[in-house]
Amino acid sequence: MKLCHRCLVLLLLFASVSAHRDFFTSIGGFRPFLRSRSPPAHLNCCFFSGHMTDLLFMEKDLVSSLKDYIRAEEDKLQRIKRWADRLDALSAAGSQDPEGFLGHPVNAFQLIKRLNTEWAELESLVLTDVSDAFVSNLTIQRQHFPGDDDQTGAAKALMRLQDTYQLDTEAISSGRLLGSEALLSSRLTVEDCFDLGRVAYAEVDYYHTELWMAQALKQLDRGERSGTVDAVAILDYLSYSVYQQGELERALDFTKRLLELDPSHQRANGNLKYFEYQLSKQRKMEDDDEEQRRLKKENRGRRDDYLPERNQYEKLCRGEGVLMTPGRQSRLFCRYYDNGRHPKLVIGPVKQEDEWDSPHIVRYHDIVSRRDMEKVKELAKPRLHRATISNPVTGVLETAHYRISKSAWLGAFEHPVVEKINQRIEAVTGLDVSTAEDLQVANYGVGGQYEPHFDFGRKDEPDAFEELGTGNRIATWLLYMSDVQAGGATVFTDIGAAVQPKEGSAVFWFNLHPSGEGDYRTRHAACPVLLGNKWVSNKWIHERGQEFRRRCGLRWID
Repeated sequence: MKLCHRCLVLLLLFASVSAHRDFFTSIGGFRPFLRSRSPPAHLNCCFFSGHMTDLLFMEKDLVSSLKDYIRAEEDKLQRIKRWADRLDALSAAGSQDPEGFLGHPVNAFQLIKRLNTEWAELESLVLTDVSDAFVSNLTIQRQHFPGDDDQTGAAKALMRLQDTYQLDTEAISSGRLLGSEALLSSRLTVEDCFDLGRVAYAEVDYYHTELWMAQALKQLDRGERSGTVDAVAILDYLSYSVYQQGELERALDFTKRLLELDPSHQRANGNLKYFEYQLSKQRKMEDDDEEQRRLKKENRGRRDDYLPERNQYEKLCRGEGVLMTPGRQSRLFCRYYDNGRHPKLVIGPVKQEDEWDSPHIVRYHDIVSRRDMEKVKELAKPRLHRATISNPVTGVLETAHYRISKSAWLGAFEHPVVEKINQRIEAVTGLDVSTAEDLQVANYGVGGQYEPHFDFGRKDEPDAFEELGTGNRIATWLLYMSDVQAGGATVFTDIGAAVQPKEGSAVFWFNLHPSGEGDYRTRHAACPVLLGNKWVSNKWIHERGQEFRRRCGLRWID
């Protein structure tokens, strides 16, 4: 059969459309669109005029959709490339000094956030086109990624540092922390600040919710771009958090600003009427409640605290409130010490420095070599787990929110370097370490801390260390195995002493008086690490075996 020229062209166009349809069906895209705009069922010369117009616009739509598809693919690849370039730059900076890089709290927070959140977003972005090898590798690696609890913990660590060291949100967000280097510092994005505020909100901590939401809004107002957070969401949190702190006028202002951006916001419209009503009531009683409101404002941000010496503890961490007078300080000395001509110290005495007079706290400088400390870290790293404390009621070891660190225990039999350190401790202190606990190695990352506590068992803990059968902890040996750029001091809250970490040095004190009574002046804490990475190892020495090495005193308290 011979076809006319017009029919031949029409058939070719139909074949072209069918090919486009098969192409899009094969890639799994644009199916709804193609169903709604299918080619005409009856194709002949009689319908050419109208149907050809349909086919023309169909092809135009197909070409437009094809270009949209190409742009979407190119945009996706560009987004992935920008993400990879950013991570490559961060990895290059971090690999030069991993501990220094991760010692910065913003870097640590962003690393945890990236691995917990952003890599999952990247997976969903590339999943359709990515190779099986990449997906398989990512799936395998994700089992090692931090989770939601870790991201929340990192956020709470930043807020803990903010409170302890009296940092403002702008300083943290910009990375300008005390002692930080410009090359290692990072900025928090609007999304980062928003996430910090949401963590505080989930903890019913409206004080920090307000601080971080306000910082997110400030950065947004400065023109910083955000792909996922807008001013409406931030203002919603802000208005509620300041309302919960009793600041109705500011809550009302934030609500009005929110409604300017989104007049149909249902919750904000309801809050507007409620805040206006509550504010009118408040103003009627303004004179009577002025003093109460003033006190409430002064205590804003302070929640009920289980730690009575919180203020003293944080002041000492900041380097304030040390109670050593110049007269007392003049009686502190440095000396070479051989512990009464101990055979191991006669030729090589150690450098001893008085840190505090009463109770006597001493520091031994260069007491363990860097090589030995690195070996201890190497042995401990595979076994590091969240540090535990002994429950004073049950005696069971459990994790606690006031001790944020990871620790591992090393026995003398595990490596000669551990036994070498034990023998060093025995020679320097003159105490028998055969009844001491194993060497505990602890790592305090950014925000890591151990709030004020006693090392010895008190009278209300009669079963403390009973299972060891070696009596109470008579003394503590604390070896600093790293320097810390900022924070991380060991502070004694009762006496107002602060001891700064110094790599290779150890501090030593007695927890008990010679009579065996606990020395309550030794209550101490490990301040949060602001910058850096803190490694310590401690040896808790017990009473058994010390009967003739530290004789019992005649007085209850010396």
